[in-house]
Amino acid sequence: MICLAKEWKDFEVLATGDGYKLERWKDVVLLRPDPQVIWPAQQDLRAFRELSAVYHRSEKGGGSWEYLRPMPESWNVSYRDLTFKIKPMGFKHTGLFPEQAVNWDRMCALVKGAGRPVKVLNLFAYTGGATVALAKAGAEVVHVDAAKGMVERAGENARLSGIGTGIRYIVDDCKKFVMRELRRGNRYDGIVMDPPSYGRGPGGEMWKLETELYPFAEMCAQLLSPDPLFFLINSYTTGLQPTVLANILTLALKGRKGHIDAYEVGLPTSEGIALPCGAGGMYTND
Repeated sequence: MICLAKEWKDFEVLATGDGYKLERWKDVVLLRPDPQVIWPAQQDLRAFRELSAVYHRSEKGGGSWEYLRPMPESWNVSYRDLTFKIKPMGFKHTGLFPEQAVNWDRMCALVKGAGRPVKVLNLFAYTGGATVALAKAGAEVVHVDAAKGMVERAGENARLSGIGTGIRYIVDDCKKFVMRELRRGNRYDGIVMDPPSYGRGPGGEMWKLETELYPFAEMCAQLLSPDPLFFLINSYTTGLQPTVLANILTLALKGRKGHIDAYEVGLPTSEGIALPCGAGGMYTND
C-alpha cells in the first residue's frame, strides 16, 4: 500500500525520469535527483520553460546547484494552515519533505481527537515539518535534532505558521537525549522519528540505521505514556521494506494493545504515476 500526499496546493511533481524529478515549489521549479526514478523521462526535463535550478550530483559525493534563471534565495510554501521556508541547500535538499504530509494529517487527527493534553517527542526532527503540524494541532512538542541550523529553521517554520509557544527545541544527539529522559522519568503520548541512514551527533556519535534502529526504537518505547496515541517511524533508506518497520514496532512495543500499519509514502505526479518516497510504520493505540 502507498499513501500519497494529495492535498498540496503549493507543491507538485510535474514530471519524472532518468533519475530526476521536476517539481514546482509554489512559483519556483526545481529539477532534483531521485534514486527511485529508474524509468526513462517522457520529455526533456531540462527543457521545461520555467525551470529555475538543477541539482547536479558529483561522482565524488554530494553535488551542487546550477541556477538557470533569477530566483529568490528562499521562499515560503503552505500546506493547509501551515507555512514552511524553502531554500535550496547542500545534497539536493530544500528543507522540507512534502510526502510527509500524509503522516502529519494522521497524527494531527489523533491529537485533535484525544480530548486531553498531548505531549509528543519528535526525534531527528530536521526543520520541523511534523513538529509544526503537531503543535498547530494542539500538542506540546519536544523537538530534537543534532544540527543547530536545522533546529533554528524549525523555529522559523513555527513562527511562519503562527506558533509562538508549545515547542521545546533541543540540539543534541537523539540517543543521549532519550537516555536522559528515561532517567528523568518523562513520558510522551506520541513519538515520531525520521532517522537517517547514516549520521553523526554533535559529539561525533555514529549512527547506522541497520544496526541502531531496533535497539533505539526499543529504548524509545519505554518513553511512551500508559495510554499513548502513536509511535511513528519513517525511513528514507532505499530498499527498506515497510514490513521491516512494522516488525520493529511489533517487537519493540512487546505486546502493547493497539494496531500497527506499514506502508509506502509517496507523491502523485502529473504523469499519472506515484513517486515512492520512503516507508512508514505507525503504531496507534486503538
